[in-house]
Amino acid sequence: MIEFLQYGFMQRAFIAGILTALLCAVIGVFLVLRRMSLIGDGLAHISFGGIAAGMLFGIYPLLSALVFSVLAALGIQKLKRMKVYGDAAIAIFFSFGLSIGVVIVSMAHGFNADLFSYLFGSILAVSGADILLVLVVGIATLAMLYLFYKELFYITFDEESARAAGIPVERLNNLLVVLTAITVVLSLRIVGILLVSSFIVIPASTALLFSRGFRQAIAVSALIAVASVILGLVLAYYFDLAAGGAIVLVLVAAFASGLLIKNMHAG
Repeated sequence: MIEFLQYGFMQRAFIAGILTALLCAVIGVFLVLRRMSLIGDGLAHISFGGIAAGMLFGIYPLLSALVFSVLAALGIQKLKRMKVYGDAAIAIFFSFGLSIGVVIVSMAHGFNADLFSYLFGSILAVSGADILLVLVVGIATLAMLYLFYKELFYITFDEESARAAGIPVERLNNLLVVLTAITVVLSLRIVGILLVSSFIVIPASTALLFSRGFRQAIAVSALIAVASVILGLVLAYYFDLAAGGAIVLVLVAAFASGLLIKNMHAG
């Protein structure tokens, strides 16, 4: 048996990391192709306010972050329908959620260290409750993506034609951003608020360098994300590195290698 797998905290880290990687990899392909990559970073920072509020009022932080993020995701869509540019809508809620977190931190004392773990991730401190949340909510999210795969595929490539065909585009857009909010919150324990968008965007962007079809892109993205979690955790264990940062560095290295290989073949 591999040495580090003898420890319960490493077993939980691998389970949570792989489950979250699969979820991020799948939804990331939809977001990158729809040029919505920024929303992941925005929702991650919005969740900071939810985490701070949860700690202040004695609520499980990921649940309060989930409420904040889902409401903000729907709010962003509402502003977009009111003709506010998408990046401006994200920035408005980004600022609101972040400012709430900062105010709460200034009011309360004693949980700054816990907040720090959410900023940078603490996959090695994943608890049984975290695993259960990732497992139940993650599987439900993947099930929703599978159930509405054809419709989401349609609006990803041709939203106007989908609308003309009678597909409920606005509802599906709401569904996608809500699922993104859920994915972001589930990823906070793994890579933290400051790195979560890279966990969603980089595997998908790397996969799209080579993939010739949508399903293939999802499969390759999932493979890259899972492999990066495994390699990142191994490197973190043996070289005493921050696990979230190590995972993202592996992802960046994979993207850079893919881009180099593609350019070499193109040349």
